[in-house]
Amino acid sequence: MPTPLKNSTQTTNIEINLKHHGGKLGVTGSCHELSIKHNGNHHGILIDCGLFQGRDAKDKNGNERKLDIEFPIAHLKALILTHTHIDHIGRLPWLLAKGFKQPIYCTPATAELVPLMLDDGLKLQLGLNKGQRERVLALIRKQIKPIPYNQWHRIKLTSTVKSSSSRSSSKSSSSSSPLEAKRPCPSSLYLRFQPAGHILGSAYVEIKLPNNEVIVFSGDLGPSKTPLLPDPTPPKRADLLVIESTYGNKIHDSVETRSTRLQQIIERSLEDGGAIIIPAFSVGRTQELLFDIEHLIHHKKIDSKIPIILDSPLANKVTKQYRRFKKLWSKEATTKLNNHRHPLNFEQCIVIESHKEHMKIVNRLKSTAEPCIIVAASGMCAGGRVMNYLEALLPDKRTDIILAGYQAHGTLGRDLQNQEHQVWIDNQPINVNAQIYTMSGYSAHADQSDLIKFVEGIEEGRKEIVVVHGEREAREALCAALT
Repeated sequence: MPTPLKNSTQTTNIEINLKHHGGKLGVTGSCHELSIKHNGNHHGILIDCGLFQGRDAKDKNGNERKLDIEFPIAHLKALILTHTHIDHIGRLPWLLAKGFKQPIYCTPATAELVPLMLDDGLKLQLGLNKGQRERVLALIRKQIKPIPYNQWHRIKLTSTVKSSSSRSSSKSSSSSSPLEAKRPCPSSLYLRFQPAGHILGSAYVEIKLPNNEVIVFSGDLGPSKTPLLPDPTPPKRADLLVIESTYGNKIHDSVETRSTRLQQIIERSLEDGGAIIIPAFSVGRTQELLFDIEHLIHHKKIDSKIPIILDSPLANKVTKQYRRFKKLWSKEATTKLNNHRHPLNFEQCIVIESHKEHMKIVNRLKSTAEPCIIVAASGMCAGGRVMNYLEALLPDKRTDIILAGYQAHGTLGRDLQNQEHQVWIDNQPINVNAQIYTMSGYSAHADQSDLIKFVEGIEEGRKEIVVVHGEREAREALCAALT
């Protein structure tokens, strides 16, 4: 159902509603529409268009969701991408297939990462060959319009689809209020990206309406005090805030605690022999892990001879983009570079490219159980090369699995996190004798205290809040904390 702004007045000829096409009641499939009725015309702005994963990928009857875009798009003026995780961009090819030809706005770093992330999905999900994938990606690149952080961009609201009272039962809303920026054109929106601290290029979005109100979409907010990316700074104003709640009921381990725990797990594993497997998303968590592992090696807290295996061609490509956009790093990370350290490109890190080389290492570790640290996608153990490592090494009690982020319901990662003694991989039962660890300190999401701090930092506006992107317990806990 649409979500109207409260406390509406009749002084302006504008009606604003939110429509959620995914990501409202779960943590995947993010897709929110800002519906605008202004001067007798109906417009829409889409924020993200993500893939459903895990339990969210099934409908209420237990059937696989269709990926087809089932909502109207003719009135849409633009798509805004907050970042490049697949649960926020994965349905983009299907949106274009339905005929979406409007601009796709995102930050410059996100613009570089989108084709990398989608290329992998087009190959795995649709089985497209390289030429077919490149044609899809070329179309996406053509529509992408990068906008730097902290820069207002105008979206003209020209006449599109005439609205009528029968199309929506939503209440009218909004009131006029001044802003510190220049006064918008009466028939325009303005959007601005601000750093979200979640992954490279991630942003929360400020949308300035024709009546001068500001609506903020948080996207996914990063936690505070992470060493690689700077903390997000709250917007000055928000009349309506749409905020994520992935960890709305949790408090993360500190950065210092996560480094210590990682060191302890590695040391224990080295004593017992066997591999350490860290399922990690190709963008974000992989780079945070490499950053911390380099730190431990540099300070001689773990053996500098232990192989660090990065077995994800996509993660390797993304890591190169992290190095390219060094200007977006935190002060701590930049200081290391200035001291001639290479936290994302150190000597012990071995990158595996070919599938043949990958399978060779899997078979070797299965027979020898020699110590090493493996970082491989996917982060929720829902596909990717990590599955072959898990199938081969979960039965070995010397294996250690570190789950370094959120594990959605219905994923293998959640089953492992729940300490299941047997799991299924490729329709085969696999006994779990490995040690399973969960480290919340490596989550790329803000925890409850970070989310509250973000909201409390907003100085102006009515601050009506819509909580999305979380399981029921997390959403309810955050709502209660914000009341």
